[in-house]
Amino acid sequence: MTDHDFDLLTIGAGSGGVAATRRAGAHGARAAICEEDRAGGTCVLRGCIPKKLLVYAAHVSGEIEDAANYGWSIPETRFDWPTLIANKNTELARLNGIYNKMLADAGVELVPGRGRLIDAHTVEIETASGPRRATAETILIATGGWPSRPAIPGIEHAITSTEALDLATFPERVVVGGGGYIAVEFCGIFRHLGAQVTEIIRADHILRGFDEDVREHLEAEMRGQGIDIRAGCTIDGIRPDRNGLVVTCSDGTDIPADAVLCAMGRVPNTSGIGLEEAGVELRPNGAVMVDEWSRTTVPNIYAVGDCTDRVNLTPVAITEGRALVETLYNDNPRTVDYADIPSAVFSQPPIGTVGLTEAAARERYGEVAVYRSAFRPLKATLSGNQGRTMMKLIVDADTDRVVGCHMVGDDAAEIIQGVAIALKCDATKAQFDATIGIHPTAAEEFVTMYQALEAAE
Repeated sequence: MTDHDFDLLTIGAGSGGVAATRRAGAHGARAAICEEDRAGGTCVLRGCIPKKLLVYAAHVSGEIEDAANYGWSIPETRFDWPTLIANKNTELARLNGIYNKMLADAGVELVPGRGRLIDAHTVEIETASGPRRATAETILIATGGWPSRPAIPGIEHAITSTEALDLATFPERVVVGGGGYIAVEFCGIFRHLGAQVTEIIRADHILRGFDEDVREHLEAEMRGQGIDIRAGCTIDGIRPDRNGLVVTCSDGTDIPADAVLCAMGRVPNTSGIGLEEAGVELRPNGAVMVDEWSRTTVPNIYAVGDCTDRVNLTPVAITEGRALVETLYNDNPRTVDYADIPSAVFSQPPIGTVGLTEAAARERYGEVAVYRSAFRPLKATLSGNQGRTMMKLIVDADTDRVVGCHMVGDDAAEIIQGVAIALKCDATKAQFDATIGIHPTAAEEFVTMYQALEAAE
């Protein structure tokens, strides 16, 4: 027991902050968490969950189209955006209630308001009834990230992913600036709900950092769905006109739009909360500098999740938070293993990936074997859908260990989650080959690819 108000005080009630604080409370720590918005953070309120609910809604249009060749005659349909948004908001309110209950059940005090460090042990919280100061032996920063807005003339007319999830009316013409996972996900959502979509990317292909076959395959699928992808192009300006907005591009064209979505990256949400004043060092992009134990440059202040800009995924933030609490409050020192973290992009079709890209594998191991398969899924042969699935394995030639696994196609995320266990266990290609597939499935392709495209550099 210390002289402080709390053993642990967390700023930010997103996935990482809640996971850490409620577990600390369960271990007997006097814990509190402050949050200026509702508990749940980006993932629950402004990211993963609401976005995937919209992805589910967008899938319905394709299912209706596919139904005809399966014998279904479906009368004229109508999509209502306000109904979708209202139902989405109802679900988010339910999840927020669950988060509040989890914290309460763990004995954690939830303090609504924006927290700001006064010193290494003191946080001032701007509550509805005025400022409140609280002290803690340990302070955890878990403030996440926030969409960035580049200095483009007229950028104030654009929305980000946050506002895109709560538009009052559905935009019939959408311009998406950016080629990352948020951009391609919203391209799919708006296109499959009926909008005309143009994506502006500076690079040659979407999804920089992903495997090249993944990038090219998804891009081809998106173009086939009618999404206009303009590569090697930037947005030079946005201006309103009597019909909505006009986007001026670096290729000299103007694109009319009802909404312009700025999806050009995210930045750590660390400004204005007193970090540097308390002695916490930040990187040039605002990320909190931490060591392998998530400790900042101030010994009793820690940080987890997107505000550290390590691996910006919700399950990683949760794992970091739990590892920290095991170390501090359960006599079980733990760090996080960042190797072979699986991830998904809920584009249409979706991506699942784990391990190294082909380029990274060649750089690390030199000699690799690459197995790739592209095929029309069984469902599409009857429905008439022209979409194709791509699957790829990358194998270290010296050890036969599978070091990368990538998929673009229906159920990619569900399939890759299972394959990720095999990679974590250092499975070899021979062990993949020895595994009998489940037929007929797309997943069986991962254990039946037998001929390498290339066996050497």
